[in-house]
Amino acid sequence: METLKYTLIKSNEQYEKYCNILENLIVQDNTIFQDEIELLTFLIEKWDEEHNTLKDLNPVELIKVLMAEHNLKVNDLIDILGLSKGTVSKILNFHKGLSKETIRRLSDYFKVTQEAFNRPYKLIIEVDRHDRNASSMKPKKNMIEV
Repeated sequence: METLKYTLIKSNEQYEKYCNILENLIVQDNTIFQDEIELLTFLIEKWDEEHNTLKDLNPVELIKVLMAEHNLKVNDLIDILGLSKGTVSKILNFHKGLSKETIRRLSDYFKVTQEAFNRPYKLIIEVDRHDRNASSMKPKKNMIEV
């Protein structure tokens, strides 16, 4: 009987090995390996679903962990997402949420389901420093009510 080339992942070592194999196959960009790529992707995703604590992270924390795992800097993320430095900074500092397009690009690049980035999390709302006076927020008296 022939032994299987790939089996269900049962250890971190096997997981790392399969990730490395998958990465090498993807780099080769050859359609001959498409079935093998799909199988490895499935096995790795199954392991991730069962063993990964990434589910416990909010989307911004997840981005930061993935950036560290892939040795990416903010400038790399700017290129990946096609966003300005300011927008990426706002996202990473919880001042701006993720758009649908940003979620798609993150999912495609990191090979993580979109649902991982499409979860609610709290944003930090900056108060305009120039409008600290509460009276400036009151409606003007000479406005006409309709």
